Amino acid sequence: MFTQFVQSGTMSIPQAQHVPPPGIQLATAKGDPGTGGLENQSSNFTTIDILADLPKSKTPSLHLLEHKNRDLYLMKCVPLYKYALKGDWEAAEQILKKDRTLLSASISRGWDTVLHIAAGARHVHFVEKLVEIMDKEHLALQDINGNTALCIAAAAGSVDIVQILIKHNDSLLTIRGGQKMAPPYMAAMLGQSEMAWYLYPKSKKMMEKTDLENLFFSCINNGLYDLALQLLDTDRALAKARTDRPKNKTALHILARRPSVFGSQSPGMWGRLMNSCFKFALKRNLNQADKALHLVQRLWEEILKDEHDDVMRLIKYPSNLIFDATELGNYEFLAALLSSYPELVWETDEKNRTIIHVAVLHRHASIFNLVHEIGSIKDVIVTYEDDQGNNIVHMVAKAAPQNQLNLVSGVALQMQRELVWFEEIKKIVQPQYIEMENKKGKTPQELFTEEHKTLMRQGEKWMKDTATSCLLVATIIATVVFAAAFCIPGGADDHTGKPNFLKEKAFLYFTVADGVALFSSSTAMLMFLFILTSRYAENDFLKSLPLKLMVGLTCLFISIASMMIAFSTAFYLSCQYGSRWVPDLTFFFAIVPVALYAFLQFPLVSDMSSSTFCSSLLFQPWKRMIY
Repeated sequence: MFTQFVQSGTMSIPQAQHVPPPGIQLATAKGDPGTGGLENQSSNFTTIDILADLPKSKTPSLHLLEHKNRDLYLMKCVPLYKYALKGDWEAAEQILKKDRTLLSASISRGWDTVLHIAAGARHVHFVEKLVEIMDKEHLALQDINGNTALCIAAAAGSVDIVQILIKHNDSLLTIRGGQKMAPPYMAAMLGQSEMAWYLYPKSKKMMEKTDLENLFFSCINNGLYDLALQLLDTDRALAKARTDRPKNKTALHILARRPSVFGSQSPGMWGRLMNSCFKFALKRNLNQADKALHLVQRLWEEILKDEHDDVMRLIKYPSNLIFDATELGNYEFLAALLSSYPELVWETDEKNRTIIHVAVLHRHASIFNLVHEIGSIKDVIVTYEDDQGNNIVHMVAKAAPQNQLNLVSGVALQMQRELVWFEEIKKIVQPQYIEMENKKGKTPQELFTEEHKTLMRQGEKWMKDTATSCLLVATIIATVVFAAAFCIPGGADDHTGKPNFLKEKAFLYFTVADGVALFSSSTAMLMFLFILTSRYAENDFLKSLPLKLMVGLTCLFISIASMMIAFSTAFYLSCQYGSRWVPDLTFFFAIVPVALYAFLQFPLVSDMSSSTFCSSLLFQPWKRMIY
């Protein structure tokens, strides 16, 4: 792999670590590429000697980097460097016409030629004009790290420039870059999909087994799954190939730890609904996920051709990829493997836990829902105990990982989600497992209470703080709208006492809105008072508290909206005979606080409603069947 980065044009391209050969002394003082960092150097840096064993045909001339040619460097190389970066061919041509040796000379301390810089900056017109006046062999010149201009262009992803270079010198495809890397590998490593697709067929003959493996893993790491599939079709042994030590991972091990590639994270009930309604907007991501899934299926097909023991040895080293995928919630990956090899559902990790147990421990509902698909097998699997005597109910009694809790809005709702999981797991086991003690003598209920003490305490504080804040707002609204009921806009007739605007439609809107605001704010006040005076037992977090908070927040929203309507209509009645744009502008701004409240509180209310009324949907199969 590359271990440092060198600037070539506007591209930052990783380069191999290079130690200048004996006899070559380059300045090491800091400076920008334009000056080469050669200022104020000692007499030890007055000459640059080129070794006899360094191929002169591939090395640019370094004479301008000598200290004695310092003036020429500043006068010619620095401007040429800048013009190549900008793509200003007319200005660069004037310099090159006066000194054609600059075409094959290094103009930076990285041994970049003007072609290297222009190719890295992706200036197609500049490169096209430049190669027309260059000798064929000069196109193969290599920088200090061994990269030709073709390698730089491949890393930059400019297919047009690569085509121009190959047209003038097709032998460039056979020249490796830094660390002996083939051009397609360089393109794939930097995620240049189009470039990798273009170069691979043209460089196929020069690529050895190591090159194919490097390119294959680079494609997987950078999401080029279609090219990885083609490589796998070319060499099926890649399915069992491993990365360099110490990781020694196969392609399946890498993909097992990337649930985001397959879109495997459970989006929640509202997320699933949105994905179903707007799937057309996710077409690109779905296409990428399909390619990755197809690659997994092809890899698994090749691996399954071996004996069972060989298959298990491959997937268990260096780590068991089945449990890696389970811990991260990579459902699609697991579904692809289990659909072709259902026996994997019986596999246990070093603690005697199956994927169902691990899914429960890490709160991945999509993988846990496999129990609905494996039929009577689940009755046996749920009886497994780990090395500490914990059954599946003990495992759900443990606190969920923080990243899973963070998927739910509010600490109280996190506690509710934990209770939902606990109650669901108790439904799928026999009664004796609910009261079973582990090796520490604790039942699942005792373990749940102990593990969730902190979360319950935080949930109580969050619920009370929320109720207190909302109670204050509801009280203020109730006070205002109550007073507004006796301050009729436009006044009343002195003799009859009837409101002057009684026959106006806006007056009817005012009275209705004011009444609704008063009743809804009063209801919200009661709900928040009930929350503050609750006992806060464990089971209260399951339905009672979330339901009260949901009703309170909904009523508060209605009261705010009604209050804005009442204010706007009252303002309209008072100003209707003046400028009409003033009431209209008031109506517009009255929408802002209502919309802001709805936008900020909708995620919380939606989570509460889904968790309270639709929690059973969390534990139903919602993706394709695996069997």
